[in-house]
Amino acid sequence: MFVKLISRALTLLPGLPSQCRVCHAWPSHTVCEACVNHFAQPQPRCSTCALPLPAGLRQCGICLKDPPPLDQCLAAVVYAYPWSRLILDFKFHAEPGLARSFATLMRATPWVEPMLDAADLLLPLPLSDQRLRERGYNQALLLTRQLNAAKTRTDLLLRIQHTPAQHTLKRAQRLSILNHAFAVEPLQLNALKDRRVVLVDDVMTTGASLYAAARVLKAAGARHVSALVMARTE
Repeated sequence: MFVKLISRALTLLPGLPSQCRVCHAWPSHTVCEACVNHFAQPQPRCSTCALPLPAGLRQCGICLKDPPPLDQCLAAVVYAYPWSRLILDFKFHAEPGLARSFATLMRATPWVEPMLDAADLLLPLPLSDQRLRERGYNQALLLTRQLNAAKTRTDLLLRIQHTPAQHTLKRAQRLSILNHAFAVEPLQLNALKDRRVVLVDDVMTTGASLYAAARVLKAAGARHVSALVMARTE
């Protein structure tokens, strides 16, 4: 038990070697290079919803038929082993130190660096006050700061309505319940006018939350709204 506690503590300290959380190799980073190469291979994805696609296609049929409010959407990995387990630890088991490793992996994803360079603002998807009290931190904010702290803003996009955990709802329920969940701070409207914005979150499932936030941002004058997530469900 003591060895496990020491190993976990080391993963939260930047710059120190630790045991790989996946294959348990030692010494290593939080996830070793071999596991990243095995479990995080880039794959073709829809440019606007990040669902996997056959090579050579740019958008999925759903996005072609009904374009989402996102101009671009990128995901680092599939929400599956080992990332699903690590993300659960990150969100629900008080391991905020994983944000650094996740952000490094996100930055290494094709097209992410150009997206971040072109962005004027990076906005973490906000949590409701109730969810923030329960969790103690906003995991999306931790990721955003690791990606680019200078461009991170938390005072523009607001969560004004608490909603049930999204995994407990069907797609239609998610889309409906999130219609009025977000708002832009009225005193900060000028900060969004004609800006390029990147929304950041840990996991994208149906996209309902990101789409609702993107609509609000575009209505407030944002010129281009993209999304960047650590993992995408399939």
